[in-house]
Amino acid sequence: MDTTQTGTIASVETRSAWRRSDTIWMLGLYGTAIGAGVLFLPINAGVGGMIPLFIMAALAFPMTFFAHRGLTRFVLSGKNPGEDITEVVEEHFGTGAGKLITLLYFFAIYPILLVYSVAITNTVESFLTHQLGMQAPPRAILSLILIAGMMTIVRFGEQMIVKAMSVLVFPFVAALMLLALYLIPQWNGAALETLSLNSGANAGSGLWMTLWLAIPVMVFSFNHSPIISSFAVAKREEYGAGAQKKCSKILAYAHIMMVLTVMFFVFSCVLSLSPADLAEAKAQNISILSYLANHFNAPLIAWMAPIIAIVAITKSFLGHYLGAREGFNGIVIKQLRSRGMNIEINRMNRITAIFMLLTTWLVATLNPSILGMIETLGGPVIAMILFLMPMYAIQKVPAMRQYSGHISNAFVVIMGLIAISAIFYSLLS
Repeated sequence: MDTTQTGTIASVETRSAWRRSDTIWMLGLYGTAIGAGVLFLPINAGVGGMIPLFIMAALAFPMTFFAHRGLTRFVLSGKNPGEDITEVVEEHFGTGAGKLITLLYFFAIYPILLVYSVAITNTVESFLTHQLGMQAPPRAILSLILIAGMMTIVRFGEQMIVKAMSVLVFPFVAALMLLALYLIPQWNGAALETLSLNSGANAGSGLWMTLWLAIPVMVFSFNHSPIISSFAVAKREEYGAGAQKKCSKILAYAHIMMVLTVMFFVFSCVLSLSPADLAEAKAQNISILSYLANHFNAPLIAWMAPIIAIVAITKSFLGHYLGAREGFNGIVIKQLRSRGMNIEINRMNRITAIFMLLTTWLVATLNPSILGMIETLGGPVIAMILFLMPMYAIQKVPAMRQYSGHISNAFVVIMGLIAISAIFYSLLS
């Protein structure tokens, strides 16, 4: 074997070896996805009993892994290394379509910040009232303090946020699993009574309706699309031509970790409550952890659950803020560029921060239905960017043509259409 061949094999082995940076990104992806959405998933999935839950458990990995892999491949398909998703979109679809999809990208992520602003305010308010026995300050003041505090953390920079989220994953997962294990003695047969569909046609239609409306919430719960663009750019810089295979491997490990931990937590919550309890939690517009804290007379849950919820929401707010900022900056910069104007990036970031602060504060103060926002805004729009756009690109973009002809592509399109169709029912009803 000559030295050139030896060097080539060594180079391939170096590219394929697992690195510390891969672990950090794997945990960063997990950290972005696993947040407030997970705290509402047991409510929407479990309110219809166990059958929708079993179906969703089977769909969880393929639905989320194939979709995120498609979006990662899309970002990697750009000609120039360092191009983020908004630039790749413009390269493949032209300036006009680029502006439209950048706008959609922003509106896929921005509603999530609105959801988190409501969720953090409700969770802290509930904690102050029920656990600390205090009178919560006026909602407008409380929400402003909390949102301003989270946005202050953003100023430490993107790389620090990814590292911080990857570190926070360990105590968060440990706490979530301990709580799921702690609930095992509370498991009862109430949820299992819905395993039979012998109640007539209404039971069957109730199953499909629950599943249909839960799909967007599930998309939201496992979504880490806001950080995919940064992830793909960083890995392309690090691995070059080997980035696609390495990204797929990192995504697979991250999603296995997500599905195992999240679905165990969801099953434990649902088995410890009844469908009526879950319906009450939905009516109260609070997370499953806040409801558990108030439902069981157990000091550990009472104190642990709201703290986990606050950490989870804060952690995911940070990851999603970066994506929302990328989208908002892209919209403004493209608009200015079309008029022959430019703006300094630090000034742009300050303008974006003021816009985000004011709008999230307003929504948190008004306190709209969190799950309603996810069903009608977050999930379906995310599905358009995450599920449909990369699959469309596979058919239309030469650089993506190599991924055509796989059954997983059809599966991703079907799941995306199901998620989007739920918005029409929600709006009509």
